[in-house]
Amino acid sequence: MRDAPYTPSGMDAARGAAESRDSRFDELYAEAKSALGYGANNLRSVTERYREAYRETLGRWHHLRDELEVTDRTPQAPTEDGDPAAAAEAGAEDARQKALRAEVERLTGDLGRHQQELSKLELSVRSMENSWLFLERGDASLVAEVADAGLATDFQMRIVQAQEAERSRLAQEVHDGPAQALSNAIFQVEYIERVLNEDVRVAGSELRFLRELLRRELGEVRTFISQLRPPLLDELGLDGSIMDAVESMAALTGATLETELRAPGDDLTPTQQTAVLRIVQEALQNVRKHAASSHTVVSTRIVAGDWILEVSDDGRGFDVNAVAARGRRNFGLQFMRERADLIGAQFEVRSRQGGGTVVWLSIPVGEERK
Repeated sequence: MRDAPYTPSGMDAARGAAESRDSRFDELYAEAKSALGYGANNLRSVTERYREAYRETLGRWHHLRDELEVTDRTPQAPTEDGDPAAAAEAGAEDARQKALRAEVERLTGDLGRHQQELSKLELSVRSMENSWLFLERGDASLVAEVADAGLATDFQMRIVQAQEAERSRLAQEVHDGPAQALSNAIFQVEYIERVLNEDVRVAGSELRFLRELLRRELGEVRTFISQLRPPLLDELGLDGSIMDAVESMAALTGATLETELRAPGDDLTPTQQTAVLRIVQEALQNVRKHAASSHTVVSTRIVAGDWILEVSDDGRGFDVNAVAARGRRNFGLQFMRERADLIGAQFEVRSRQGGGTVVWLSIPVGEERK
């Protein structure tokens, strides 16, 4: 016969059942903490091994780079005509230099990618450790803290992603631009050394070509520096900074660039202003390198409570779908899109073959201004 609920035996049975239920919850909660702690320890161990592998690869990169510098500084012995052994030895040395240079360039790209992945792993470890501490402390007042911490972690990850996109873009730009130009310049100097005593006229012509190459790439490097230095927003404001970017590009290319800045920059937060300026700079870089346009307009305006940026050109245009299919290789568009995502803005690129391109950004700022 079942005990009555309010008899001593009935109350003891109910208390025992409640304790059993509480024990089950305690066990599950402890299991959750244990699983999270185990995962954090495993991830920390993997991260340490990843960091060690990164250091080993970095050491190899330093060794190869030093070896390449030694070979570049070592003058090649002149070879006599008709000496096949000497010619073969010189050819082998050239091939070795090229192989070394290619390996250094490959490792440079790999190290950049590995550094980004290591940053992700370290951030993930911190996130798991914070989650374990939240469970371990068992303080109900931490619920608000964890909500804020979750937002902060998400924001940190988005920042890391934006930084990765920017680093990847600049790495690709430097690899395709100044690094390739310097590599070509080295071969050009080697050729000039070979012909200098044989044909002074040809050597002079090659020197002039080399001078123009280096002058052009110096302009590229100055453009990269202007993108990396702290923005002039505090000094010039957003409109002034956009004007500075436009004027610099006009001076560099000789093309016609106009501005129609009708949206107040003060409507945007400092983070939003920085994103807008970087997107303008990148869009102008794309115009210079790819559009072959004669006329470009940078405009801002307020539409239905949204702060709108447009960079439009009348250049050759491109197939947006075909470019998007290339994925992460499209560093410029990826960089702009990451910047827009970071500030919660809408971003779009409209273009077609032979029909110019429009880069469009929309940032919600409210209905105060129209």
